Amino acid sequence: MKFKIHLLLLAFCMLAAPPLVRAGTLLQKDYLSALEADKIRDAETVNERIKLFLTFADDRLKKFQYELDHPSTNRHGDMLNSLLNAYAGCVDDAADLIQLGIEKQENIRQGIDMMTARTKAFLVVLEKLSSEGAERELYKDNLDDATEGTRDAMNDAEKAKKKVAPPPVRRKN
Repeated sequence: MKFKIHLLLLAFCMLAAPPLVRAGTLLQKDYLSALEADKIRDAETVNERIKLFLTFADDRLKKFQYELDHPSTNRHGDMLNSLLNAYAGCVDDAADLIQLGIEKQENIRQGIDMMTARTKAFLVVLEKLSSEGAERELYKDNLDDATEGTRDAMNDAEKAKKKVAPPPVRRKN
């Protein structure tokens, strides 16, 4: 009898409680558009997701530079900080995916190579903004965070190159 009551109580709790995790859904990051989130979700490999996040990071950095050159009349500082945070989020997510790819022993060499190349280019832009950027006082803290995150991602990618197995060597007959 007690078993049936416990089972009934458990069933009621499961039905009454909202689902905590939904199978097959990916939480949408607040810095991704719906279309970008769909692209990430639809990517078949970790390698493809890494590339997408780096492409989105590049887009955010270009938008940031555009916003500096063509300031909006309202909420300019908020826009700049939002774009820097979105850039940093994309780079961090790409770095996290590299670690995931290593753990899953997937072939992510292309993603690692892209991370290494892109983060070097990103750092050039970020360091230039840090020394010469207009209105630096509006976004200095977020710029410092973005620069540090980019350096960390670049260093992690360099370390990941050593952890990933080299490509197979074809033997000649």
